[in-house]
Amino acid sequence: MTNPISRNVTRALAVFDVPGAAVAVVKDDALVFAAGFGTKDLGRSAQVDEHSLFAAGSISKSITATCLAILVGEGKLGWDDRVTDYLPGFQLSDPIATRLLTVRDLLAHRSGLRDVSGGTIWYGAHYDRAEVIRRLRFLRPVAGFRERYAYQNVMYLVAGELIPALTGKTWDAFARDRLFDPLGMPDSNTSMPELRANVNVAMPHARIDDVPRPVPYRDHDNVGPAASLNTSAVDLAQYLRLYLGGGTYAGQTLVAPAPFAELIRAQTVVPIDPYPDELSALTPNFQAYALGWSLRDYRGRRVVVHTGGVDGMRAIAAMVPDERLGVVVLANQEEPLPTAICYGILDDYLGGPRVDWIGAFQARRATLRAQQRAARDTVVAARVRGTAPALPLEGYAGRYRDAAAGDAHVALEEGRLVLRFDHASCFSAELEHWHFDTFRANWRDPYVPPGLVTFPLSSKAVVTEMRFDQPNLLDVDFGELDYKRAAAA
Repeated sequence: MTNPISRNVTRALAVFDVPGAAVAVVKDDALVFAAGFGTKDLGRSAQVDEHSLFAAGSISKSITATCLAILVGEGKLGWDDRVTDYLPGFQLSDPIATRLLTVRDLLAHRSGLRDVSGGTIWYGAHYDRAEVIRRLRFLRPVAGFRERYAYQNVMYLVAGELIPALTGKTWDAFARDRLFDPLGMPDSNTSMPELRANVNVAMPHARIDDVPRPVPYRDHDNVGPAASLNTSAVDLAQYLRLYLGGGTYAGQTLVAPAPFAELIRAQTVVPIDPYPDELSALTPNFQAYALGWSLRDYRGRRVVVHTGGVDGMRAIAAMVPDERLGVVVLANQEEPLPTAICYGILDDYLGGPRVDWIGAFQARRATLRAQQRAARDTVVAARVRGTAPALPLEGYAGRYRDAAAGDAHVALEEGRLVLRFDHASCFSAELEHWHFDTFRANWRDPYVPPGLVTFPLSSKAVVTEMRFDQPNLLDVDFGELDYKRAAAA
């Protein structure tokens, strides 16, 4: 008889148009299920197995927190040590935050910056880790230091860079030596060169123009401690065994008890927003962020969980410590399959009324797509036809500067305007006149959706800045950009 997990995953692949997925379940310190489903690449026959590599995205954050916990256990670091004690050049725009920010603050998402702030610096960029961190001083906070939760990638990059400051090893090498090797995670790595050297790799896919298509792997090494883990279902299951064992794996203590307990203790309250009707059964009674993990309740049990997402990939790792239960689901398409499968497995073990999570997330997906179509229609309906730019096209050409992200150039090429961000080739677009002094940005990277760019004029009919009305990417908020026209060189 077919395993119910296998039946559900097979169904979910078809419902969500996902080429492939891998699932692993840990119970009572044993790997009780591990399998791959579907294909590694759309339209090709190579099958996913339990050792196939997937990008795990933000599950990387718990790797970083765990590495720091090892150092705390060795007395080399304290959770409440100030970041500038180890990285003296570190600076934020808020001098109070710069002076007082601690290791705990980095990991608990309470720096005062906006959600995913800094994505415009690192995403698709040629800046290395040091340069990304240097540019954080130009980001503007949107809340007081330690005032509220706001999810970050760049703070985890800073946290990861504490490791070479303390040990002389890169974050990548330390994770391999102190976690991957002792846990028996041979498939796992943290860099694009290592990923490319592996032949058993699931390729990413995304919906572009409402059609599932393969997309290239995006190199996130410059924010690696937040997002660059590549792993398999079997490997990630071993990592969950470490957590379900309280920091001990196969009789060996890798993380001392006191710092381990802090990893899964609530640090920052996460507000509970209303859940949509389709997913109301997921509404928690409490929600918090620990150190590299989210905390919530489900069916009366505490759940330690983190999702992960990068271009074309989605993942989830979840644990119910009181049940000694862990679930891993990896998928190579930007769809809710991992979460739907994960909660179905939790239902199987925790009991109670069953929920058709595949159907629930399918309904939610339909709602979201309808909303997206309506939003696009609203933008089109608001377009004022029959207008012309106030200036000749060359009047919009020139250099624009954002202190954090760097320079962008608008050039007149063969009778049309072309926008290029100097630091990130993925942000290059042909500008098509929309109305008045607003242009539609048709990005040359098909993964980036079209947006609008407006060029306000001064009283002297000179362009002063460049403003974006651009749909955000998963980790990029264009609202933080402040591009001003720069003087000609």
